Amino acid sequence: MAEGDAGSDQRQNEEIEAMAAIYGEEWCVIDDCAKIFCIRISDDIDDPKWTLCLQVMLPNEYPGTAPPIYQLNAPWLKGQERTDLSNSLEEIYIQNIGESILYLWVEKIRDVLIQKSQMTEPGPDIKKKTEEEDVECEDDLILACQPENPVKALDFEISENQTIEIEELPPIDHGIPITDRRSTFQAHLAPVVCPKQVKMVLAKLYENKKIASATHNIYAYRIYCEDKQTFLQDCEDDGETAAGGRLLHLMEILNVRNVMVVVSRWYGGILLGPDRFKHINNCARNILVERNYTNSPEESSKALGKNKKVKKDKKRSEH
Repeated sequence: MAEGDAGSDQRQNEEIEAMAAIYGEEWCVIDDCAKIFCIRISDDIDDPKWTLCLQVMLPNEYPGTAPPIYQLNAPWLKGQERTDLSNSLEEIYIQNIGESILYLWVEKIRDVLIQKSQMTEPGPDIKKKTEEEDVECEDDLILACQPENPVKALDFEISENQTIEIEELPPIDHGIPITDRRSTFQAHLAPVVCPKQVKMVLAKLYENKKIASATHNIYAYRIYCEDKQTFLQDCEDDGETAAGGRLLHLMEILNVRNVMVVVSRWYGGILLGPDRFKHINNCARNILVERNYTNSPEESSKALGKNKKVKKDKKRSEH
């Protein structure tokens, strides 16, 4: 396989995993080998009035030089409405050539359905799609313990000449654990505005004996630099092959900013294969939605074209 094709294939796989994490049961695999997928989109997940199925096939050249091949399926979608929606999707592609755009397409379609619902039935409360849960986290995973545990070294250096105005330890939130075949995954989230705060958050997390003993502590962060209008971002696998890059890709698709997410995994002795990436992304996505870090598709579209600083992660195998 050519180097370009291999790069496209990796980017497609990362986007597919992110979409599955974001949309759950709404996302359906039609033909994995042919890269054909379908997603059911509605104006309101709890009480849908308008629903549409978007089917996409990802060519080898996507996302680099070709768009997804798509089909819009809905009995009510005809004539000018279908033309207008197709034009909107194609405009999103033109504005974001070379970028992953499936999330933008889905949320654009959802916006159209919501507007249609509001026009035909004024005044309903449209509930946004979330997976928020009011459940207490397991105490033994989040209680602070003795601070004598060593902090794992970070892969980035902080410049001595860099002026840091905000150096307080930001608040850290802990997500609801997911357990599968004796492996447990839990996300931790903190707002950050500089790399030094990233280091402080990791140091604080490693004071917790339970977190410090995790098999892997995968993390990614995105900090928006207002003066340069670009993102400072990085990620770490911590021994879980490519997990940091996949986590960062999810955060890029959701267009989150000034936040870091750490996902702890306690290995239970049974290999999970690709399911481990699904659980890592689901943990991260859930806590980002809970803490209201996800943006509108319009903001995501504007941000996707901006320059980003990304460091390459170390690749290691699962265990």
